[in-house]
Amino acid sequence: MMTQREITDPHNTTWTCVQAYAGVETAATAEAVERSTANEGGVTVVCTPTGGAQTVRLELAPGWQENLSDDELKQAIADAQ
Repeated sequence: MMTQREITDPHNTTWTCVQAYAGVETAATAEAVERSTANEGGVTVVCTPTGGAQTVRLELAPGWQENLSDDELKQAIADAQ
């Protein structure tokens, strides 16, 4: 099951973040996940905004949904813009 996380930044933009390929279980997906995993063991997370901002791709530590605070996620998005 694909779990997403939503946060709102100081500019009142709501971001929906989801780990790339989460919730899809096929051999091709497993290969794509392996190829998209960062060298340091991070995972690719895609954050899509409301309004006019552009989607960003982040490399975050596994377990980011439970272990990354809202402020840390907002900062990662701001750094990627």
